[in-house]
Amino acid sequence: MDKGVIYVATGAAFLELAQASARSLRAVAPELPIDLYTDAPERAEAGLFDEVHEIANPHRRSKLDCLPLTRFERTLFMDCDTLFLAPPGDVFDLLERFDMALAHDVRRASDLIREGLDEVTPYAFPQMNSGVFLYRRSAPVLAFLRDWARRFAESGVRRDQIILKDMLWRSDLRFYVLPPEFNLRRVTMLDAWEPEDARPTILHSHRLKDHLDGHGARISDAATLIAAEREALQREWAVPGREADPIAQYRQPLDLPQSSD
Repeated sequence: MDKGVIYVATGAAFLELAQASARSLRAVAPELPIDLYTDAPERAEAGLFDEVHEIANPHRRSKLDCLPLTRFERTLFMDCDTLFLAPPGDVFDLLERFDMALAHDVRRASDLIREGLDEVTPYAFPQMNSGVFLYRRSAPVLAFLRDWARRFAESGVRRDQIILKDMLWRSDLRFYVLPPEFNLRRVTMLDAWEPEDARPTILHSHRLKDHLDGHGARISDAATLIAAEREALQREWAVPGREADPIAQYRQPLDLPQSSD
């Protein structure tokens, strides 16, 4: 198969999230093949996926094991906490020039997103978000993915993006940074964009799975998600001493890493 989308879901709750995301994709691009990797293939919704593959030894980052198993020449991996607003369109064409494509993560000024394992990188090279990940099925890319899984398993860290950041910094593979509309983590950006700025394509928010931790009712649609993000943004800025100047409030001292050169 030339191109397709894959989901990796372990556990009943994440399987349902993956199915909700896959339904949103079917609604906007019904012709695009979708595969599922899961530890419970018998629970997969009939007719939703083109192929369902069993994960024999599931763990919290099974996606790293499954990425190299794709049957597609060009693959779009999707986290379960995502929703499609529009067809992915010509995004797969990026792989005619690049090996991989993914978007910057948010909170790039935080230690969490600037963290690497062995590499010290400039502030301008933050972690990439691995929840929307476009890649070619080529020998170098598959080797990269298998190495990512191995390094993560050996590292003992909890977040796969820490390892990915180091590997991308060292790698000679060509990767492209996706525009935010293909991995929209801050959905309140929709309030700032003008009509011709972008075409929102994929929402990706932890709020779609917050109910699993007992944080409110389940959110399953874009309108409710946007309303929740607006409220959260107000709370985020409701802190004593916030600057009236919209630029000054971002001028916090940043402990930039020292170059290894």
